[in-house]
Amino acid sequence: MQQLILPALLASLWTTCTGAGDWCYQSQFTCDHQCNVPDLWSHANSDCAGKKQSPINVVTRKTLKDERLTPFQFDNYQQIFRGTITNNGHSVQVGVPHLSTITGGGLPTTYKAVQFHLHWGNNGGPGSEHTIDGEQYPMEMHIVHMKHHYTDLKTAMSDPEGVAVLGFFYETSSSANRKYDPIINALRSIKTTNGDTSLLPVSLAQLIPPEQNLTSYYRYKGSLTTPGCTEAVIWTLFENPIPLSMEQLRVFSELKFHDGKPMVGTFRPVQPLNGRQVFRSGAPAILVSSALLVATIATALGLSQPI
Repeated sequence: MQQLILPALLASLWTTCTGAGDWCYQSQFTCDHQCNVPDLWSHANSDCAGKKQSPINVVTRKTLKDERLTPFQFDNYQQIFRGTITNNGHSVQVGVPHLSTITGGGLPTTYKAVQFHLHWGNNGGPGSEHTIDGEQYPMEMHIVHMKHHYTDLKTAMSDPEGVAVLGFFYETSSSANRKYDPIINALRSIKTTNGDTSLLPVSLAQLIPPEQNLTSYYRYKGSLTTPGCTEAVIWTLFENPIPLSMEQLRVFSELKFHDGKPMVGTFRPVQPLNGRQVFRSGAPAILVSSALLVATIATALGLSQPI
């Protein structure tokens, strides 16, 4: 009888501690704070069990080059704005004036920026949501856009292609990225959940690589990476990472979840592709072709011969 009681008791405790209530990241879960960790997000929203979920691991050798994936046109990305940065309990988010738009890049229409937010690890450790050939970067930024004719994100998400998200990876740099000073300095004022503060003037362009370095990217169709996991997103993942110093990356880990625990590990694990194809832009091949063309011309003209 005692042999039966112990397993039953352990099973009961396991059931009690396997998640209930709201969704959370794995780093938030304790028996004192029961919540639905990523593997159980479908309990919070059934769409999280869909077949086109994000993020994913991009296996570069399995990507297909798509000549339609031309360079983007970034309009009003240089515009300076005064935004509000918020600790929403799961990430930090900044609202963006809808004047900044993207076209080209194989998108079906013009999309206008709505907000950007970030996902990170623990004190500069692995923390990006998407991975490239299994590599997880320290952090990832998502600039969320919606089709230009929609007035709110909720309506846009009812359209299978209503949302376009630009994903940017970060890498550790030996020196601080001063373009990020407005963001990093503001984080110290919003350590607790629902805290918000005004940003010093900033532009989207200063936060991302120069436009000429944004021609190499991956494309696939997926979902939001938090509940409700709506499958209405055209994803673009840029190859060139953004540099931040380790000190700058660590400031993000000083933020707090609503229960006061450090806000770390704010990423959803990669999801199955389920037969989806990931495409890559044709830019690298164009660049190689241009280089070969120049070399051929130089050789023909005898410019490659030593003087």
